[in-house]
Amino acid sequence: MDKRKSGGRPHSAKPGATGGGKPPFGPKRGPAKPAGKPSGRPAQSAQGAAPERQRRAPREAGLWLYGHHPVLAALGNEARRCHRLVTSVESADELPPALVQAIEARDIPVESVTRDVLERMLPPGSVHQGLALKVEPLEELSLDEACARDDGERAIVVVLDQVTDPHNVGAILRSAAAFGARAVIVTDRHAPGATAVMAKSASGALDVIPLVRVVNLARALDELGEMGYWRIALDADAGQSLAECDTTGSVAIVLGAEGVGLRRLTRERCDVMAKLPIQGMESLNVSNAAAVALYELVRAG
Repeated sequence: MDKRKSGGRPHSAKPGATGGGKPPFGPKRGPAKPAGKPSGRPAQSAQGAAPERQRRAPREAGLWLYGHHPVLAALGNEARRCHRLVTSVESADELPPALVQAIEARDIPVESVTRDVLERMLPPGSVHQGLALKVEPLEELSLDEACARDDGERAIVVVLDQVTDPHNVGAILRSAAAFGARAVIVTDRHAPGATAVMAKSASGALDVIPLVRVVNLARALDELGEMGYWRIALDADAGQSLAECDTTGSVAIVLGAEGVGLRRLTRERCDVMAKLPIQGMESLNVSNAAAVALYELVRAG
């Protein structure tokens, strides 16, 4: 299996689960009505005392992904365990053909609900496009599993030093996948989890490229150096631009959080400091800087 798409136990798909060329979009159904008296008051026991309040059912395990691209990528990743697919669209004709094909290839039922019900299942303001998928989180790869390379093979990885915004990390995952990077490496602490917000910002890349968490970033950079990666830290005060650096081999491009920048130990583990030749602005958003740097690495490589 391609390690860039691995992350958990493979989920064996059963083709033809939906049949007929379209998902089984049934009648809309809202939340189930609670059993008991319709008055809204607790029923009285024979002794006249209100019964003990019924406990809530435990919350479903897993993670909701929403939107066409994250759902399509998750369904296409054999390592991603998928449980429920919920939609508010009226028919399969409203979905992209690639998404309909991916749904047919997985043994997963399609639940049809109203838009209001779907929106109550998701965080407020979720841009769901009428689609949500309940999944298990991917099993994360180790640094060696994600970044090891064969002799002579060129590889690019992105290293983030305490970048905390899930939107930024998601956008960086998307750029990393687009430019063929091997992995995105983050710190175990002071970094966001692989949430639905990150998945939506990554537009499916969370199921394409490994997100690797390391406890000690300085030690991880040492290991990357031992693997043959040339470690380049982006810094606005560097004396040379990224285009002036030697980037012909395998490269770990290292970026710090906006405002804070790179920590001292991170800088010390890098082989060279480089900057992007921007004008009129002090710096770029970290996700924009990552996209520009990845383009330059691919262009020069």
